[in-house]
Amino acid sequence: MNPKLMKILVTALVVITIGGAVALYFVLNNSSESEAMTIDEMVDYSYTTSEMRTDLEDGSFVLIQFQFVTNSKAAKAEIEKREFQVKNEFIKESVSLTTKDFKENLTNLEEHMQSVMNQKMTEGSITDVLITSKVIQ
Repeated sequence: MNPKLMKILVTALVVITIGGAVALYFVLNNSSESEAMTIDEMVDYSYTTSEMRTDLEDGSFVLIQFQFVTNSKAAKAEIEKREFQVKNEFIKESVSLTTKDFKENLTNLEEHMQSVMNQKMTEGSITDVLITSKVIQ
């Protein structure tokens, strides 16, 4: 075979291989992203804690309830079993919170609870934390 032809064939093969790898990466990357859950899936994979009551830094009391939205039934079952850890983490977090924090920074509390509990999860993960009930006294 002609050496020039061989170089062209090898170059074409390398370009096709790289192009295929890039295309495969994008196809797998896009398909692995979970589509937004339907409302029915959110209900099926959600767990609502019992009401938790604790005191705050400024002497007030808060009564709160969380809803954890998970990505699977196994994750839902696990967060149900971990409710005692949810309560513990909430109490630890509330030590430094005030009434003002509960009126203005609820998103921070939800994000903190999601992050901390996701570190403990072994089956699936928590996709969202919602505060479904809150009373400050």
